[in-house]
Amino acid sequence: MHGIVIKNTGSWFTVKTDDGKKVECKVKGNFRLRGIRSTSPVVIGDHVNIITGSTDTALIDSVGERKNYIVRKSINLSKQAHILAANLDLSLLIVTIAHPTTSTTFIDRFLATAEAYGVPVVIVFNKTDIYNADDLRLLDGMTHLYTTIGYPCLSLSALTGEGMDDAVAMLQNKVTLVSGNSGVGKTTFINHIIPGLNLRTADISDAYDTGRHTTTYSEMYELPTPHSYIIDTPGIKGFGTIDMSREEVGHYFREIFSYSRHCRFNNCTHTHEPGCAVLAAIQRHDIAQSRYNSYLSILDDKTEDKYRKPF
Repeated sequence: MHGIVIKNTGSWFTVKTDDGKKVECKVKGNFRLRGIRSTSPVVIGDHVNIITGSTDTALIDSVGERKNYIVRKSINLSKQAHILAANLDLSLLIVTIAHPTTSTTFIDRFLATAEAYGVPVVIVFNKTDIYNADDLRLLDGMTHLYTTIGYPCLSLSALTGEGMDDAVAMLQNKVTLVSGNSGVGKTTFINHIIPGLNLRTADISDAYDTGRHTTTYSEMYELPTPHSYIIDTPGIKGFGTIDMSREEVGHYFREIFSYSRHCRFNNCTHTHEPGCAVLAAIQRHDIAQSRYNSYLSILDDKTEDKYRKPF
C-alpha cells in the first residue's frame, strides 16, 4: 500500500494512503536511506510503502526517491542531518523585522540550503501591523536586497489578514513548507489560511523578545482548495548547514556565484585571493556585506560547535 507521510511525532508516522485513508505507522526494523545520515529515515512529504499485518500497527518498509528536501544539522547529533520535509514545490520562509528579529544570517543559511537541494523559496515578512517607522524602512531595504538577488518577497500581517491574499494564491496546487524562527507567526499564518484549524499559538517572551515553541512535531495539512498542502514545522533558532564543501558554498549564493565566474582562479574562496571578482564586487557594494558575512559564516561551519549557537 502506498501513501504520503503527513505527520511525524518522532516515533509514529501518519500516512495518508492513495485511497485517502490515514494509517498510523512505525518504521520497519532499522532500515536507513542511502546517501545521508539523518535523525530519522522518514520525514513529512515522503512517499512510502506500508505493510499491514495481524497487529494494529502498520509498518513503513520503503521510502521513494526524494525530488528535494530542506535539511539542517541536528541540534543534538552534530554528524547527522535533520530533514525538515521532502518533495516540496515551495517553501515559505516566515521572518520578522522585529518582535522577534530574524537575522540575515539565518535567512541566508536557509536560502543557501534551499539552493543546494532545489527548493524554491518565497520570503514572507510577517507582523507588518506592529512595525514602527524604522522597522518599515528596514523592511523596504531587506525586500529590495532579496528581490534584487531573485527571491520573491511578501509583506503581510497574518494577524490582521493584510496581504494574505497574495500568499494564499501562491499555495494553490502545491506542497508548501512553512518554516522560520519561533515566534514569527507561522501558526497564526496557517490558522488564517485554514479556517477552523485553530492551532495553538503563544505570546512572545517579554524578557528576551523571542518566540516560544508551540508546534512540537511536523504535520501536513490539506488546504480548502484541491491538491494544495501546507507543512507546519517546529520553530528553529539556528540553521547549521550540512554537506557543503568550502568550494561549493559560493554556488548557493546566487550573486556570489554570478560574480565568481570572473575570478582569476577557478578554486577561488573569495576570501583573500588576488583577482577575486567577488571581493571587488563587495568593495563596489554590488554584493551586500550582510550576504558576504553569511557566506563566511558557512565557511566557518567546520568549527565543531558553531551550529549550536543561535544565528
